[in-house]
Amino acid sequence: MAINLKFKSLIAVAILSGFSSVAAASAEETKGLAPEATVAEAELSFRDIPYLENAFIDTAPVDRKDGLVVGELGVDSGNKAMILQLAQEIADNEHGYFDSLLIAHKGKLIFESYYNRGRINLPHFQASATKSYTSLALGRAIQLGYLTMADLDKPLVSFLKDIDRAKFADGAEKITLQQALTMTTGIRISGDKWKEFEDNPGPLKGQGLVQTIFEHSAPITAESQSFLYGTGPMLVMTVIETAVPGTAADFIKNELLGKMGITNYGWRTHYNGLPEAGWRTKMTSRAMVKVGTLVSNNGKWNGEQLIPAAFIAKATSRILYTGDDDPFGGGKDVSNYGYGYFWWNVDLKYGNKSYFSANAQGGLGQFIILIEELDLMVVATAHDREPSTLQKTADRILPAFVK
Repeated sequence: MAINLKFKSLIAVAILSGFSSVAAASAEETKGLAPEATVAEAELSFRDIPYLENAFIDTAPVDRKDGLVVGELGVDSGNKAMILQLAQEIADNEHGYFDSLLIAHKGKLIFESYYNRGRINLPHFQASATKSYTSLALGRAIQLGYLTMADLDKPLVSFLKDIDRAKFADGAEKITLQQALTMTTGIRISGDKWKEFEDNPGPLKGQGLVQTIFEHSAPITAESQSFLYGTGPMLVMTVIETAVPGTAADFIKNELLGKMGITNYGWRTHYNGLPEAGWRTKMTSRAMVKVGTLVSNNGKWNGEQLIPAAFIAKATSRILYTGDDDPFGGGKDVSNYGYGYFWWNVDLKYGNKSYFSANAQGGLGQFIILIEELDLMVVATAHDREPSTLQKTADRILPAFVK
């Protein structure tokens, strides 16, 4: 009986190359197993990974003994028909090129689906969602006492002992760690100058990158210290490297990701020798759910406080508005884009009410979307130049969970 119920809760949809229609495959064909990358596929570049022949859509995710609690859509919570309709449309590529869509509600993973290049065991590129993970690494250092919440308001250079302040641009010595986390440093460097740095990375190793940035920036002023996307991540990673014992890479591996049982991931090295802080990580979709669970639980994982609740609250709060002029992933029901500590936030409207959402975002459609009021999480990976995931969450997923 349990097996029959499982089959009834799982729909496999065939994506036919060159056609917009979808055809249902039998449960026996998939045996209820999410698609896994072969050894050969795992070594391919992302763009060379073949599309799945059958989209995988599961309303009762399997307990893989990976630390995630699972449930069943429509039984534990949620409107099953609404979500399945959206999933079928995604399988038909009506909403761009999704690779996965997962939904967790009230602490349980209740929906899991993979499309196109998505595989359950294949870490997917995260793009700028990496920034959110870097923020959590800093929070972990605070939890372990290597830094404090008060340190966030201190000048960033106060943590760096191999820096020559005499060569700084005006005002650079006053840039705080919090300003780096909110990308309001005021640093302004031309694209040509950045290209020079990349072409000659030798002097940029370790703290040399911060030294070079602080020397070559235009003067830091109150006017320049407005939000500018991209300024800050490697500054924060440099502080992590100097604050924790050992290396930042080992710290992230052992004290953050390892604590959640995340071992299948990729985290590339920046040309200055430290872990990348703004992009170039890879995570599986289930690992993204783990990250979202950690944040939703105010920094706790399996009862252990990995990150201070106070840090999580600040990281996911709307410290500043960034404006709705160039919305990423949005649409008519998404507004009030804001920023915390490398975490975005928006208001998602359904009916006459708006729901605040904190989210990690990455280019081409990587999202961890957290809606605290509903205890709802949406995770998506994609390769779409104009993703609409936040809008789809507002107009197609929220209705399935709002009573």
